[in-house]
Amino acid sequence: MAPPIIVTDHPMNIRSILDKEKLNHSSFLDWHKNLRIVLKQEKKDYVLENQTPDEPLALPKAAHDAWLKHIDDSLDVSCLMVVSMVPDLQRDLEHYTAFDMIEHLKEMFGKQARTERFDTMRALHAMKMEENANVITHVLKMKSYMDQLERLGSPYPQELAKDIIMNSLPKYYNAFIMNYNMNGWEKPIFELHRMLKNTEKNIPSKTPQVFMIREGKLKKNKGKNFKGMPHAGKGKGK
Repeated sequence: MAPPIIVTDHPMNIRSILDKEKLNHSSFLDWHKNLRIVLKQEKKDYVLENQTPDEPLALPKAAHDAWLKHIDDSLDVSCLMVVSMVPDLQRDLEHYTAFDMIEHLKEMFGKQARTERFDTMRALHAMKMEENANVITHVLKMKSYMDQLERLGSPYPQELAKDIIMNSLPKYYNAFIMNYNMNGWEKPIFELHRMLKNTEKNIPSKTPQVFMIREGKLKKNKGKNFKGMPHAGKGKGK
């Protein structure tokens, strides 16, 4: 006999994403994004955009019913928000309406988000791939900064993101960059990543360059042994 099919309540199921990552003092952006997803699915996100109106007087029944629905939805959302927070935030916010609660949280964590965005952008623009470094690791690191900026509400346009990546590469990628631009290619970042990986395989090994540098140092220090002492036959009186 086939096992019984268990039907779950879809709205409650999607609400579980708020249980996995409760709001704390460093997770507001992710929590807020998840909250909006849940409320959009439940068609209750409007309560975060508008204050609860005053009770209508001498208006049609439909208007009064809409007001009651707003009251009920706001209460439902505010309870959902509170139970998805860590205890110290719960104590501070449990008596707020949904609208007032989200406005207060935005004020609390707005400066934190701006600082994080600034630091991330500065780190991204400062990145330069070092000689002999791995291009795969380098691009993935830059992509992680770009993903962080998107999470912070400041996504980079794809073309600008690719320009920033290519501008961070060493000079031995200049031929690739020139070829890419002259052909007018418009590849997504993951495809650019693949192309750079293949290009790296065809770049002459950087090991001989390192050897030459080391060899130059050895020539410069000719006449000394590895401890910096004169070789035999070159001491005083010889």
